[in-house]
Amino acid sequence: MSLALDDRQRAMLQEMGVRVWLPQTAVEPPSPPVSSREMLPRATGNAIENIAIQAIKSRPTAPFDAETGTNLARIGGDSVAPAELDAPALLQAVTSCQACQLCSGRRAPVFGRPGLPQPADWLVLGEPPDEDEERSGSAFAGQAGQLLDNMLRALKLGRSAGGAAGSVKQAYLTNVVKCRPAVVRIPQPQELLACEPFLQREITLVKPKVILAMGRFAAQALLQGSQPELATQPLGKLRGQTYQYLGVPVIVTYHPSYLLRTQADKARAWLDLCRARAIVLGAASGAAGGP
Repeated sequence: MSLALDDRQRAMLQEMGVRVWLPQTAVEPPSPPVSSREMLPRATGNAIENIAIQAIKSRPTAPFDAETGTNLARIGGDSVAPAELDAPALLQAVTSCQACQLCSGRRAPVFGRPGLPQPADWLVLGEPPDEDEERSGSAFAGQAGQLLDNMLRALKLGRSAGGAAGSVKQAYLTNVVKCRPAVVRIPQPQELLACEPFLQREITLVKPKVILAMGRFAAQALLQGSQPELATQPLGKLRGQTYQYLGVPVIVTYHPSYLLRTQADKARAWLDLCRARAIVLGAASGAAGGP
């Protein structure tokens, strides 16, 4: 049986680097025209997905340290653990990473831009990158990013832009994984594990006083290793508590893209941000020897 592909589908496979051979002896009966907005036939869609999966599996992966269970980064000709990288080397490692299947569909990784990781009181963690974030190369882009900027501005905060180290009125923004899935889906556990060393290194470099996890997936991905029971909890039940990750307090709240659709929950999100601010102010007061 031959696989019927139109010009658009062939172009998609060619862009993925997949060569498709079709026999010329069999002539398929003409089919009625369909709009490009309509779904592909099930058999054709499954065939394309299977071809894509085989192409993904043939990609090389990053080296693995069996002793520590950590995916290593390639820096030049060397293999280096992400925990040993400075900020520029970490960006280079993320850009060249092929540790999991997420890299197969990315156009560019989404790192914590603008600017490299530098000390900031706030680290704002988003979910897997969407199209706007991939296009801009930075976390929280598009309308969701504009809403977050307004929320941060209300706290007299701005995005970290690689300014002076220790700029405590800046928030460092990043994503729980750095690559947008080729097909919209939730990253698998092994993909989260592959990307987690990069996130951990970002946190170490930023030294935040609080992590604001925006969205259910960001919260669960961050906390399920130490508290697996959270994996089944809805976001509403995750809110209102203070968790810990690498010794840093974690506050869970709604993702800005959700707030764009559900205006009524903006007030709840503001309460979460005030809770995070209280943690930061408390940490600053303690460091200054205050009550």
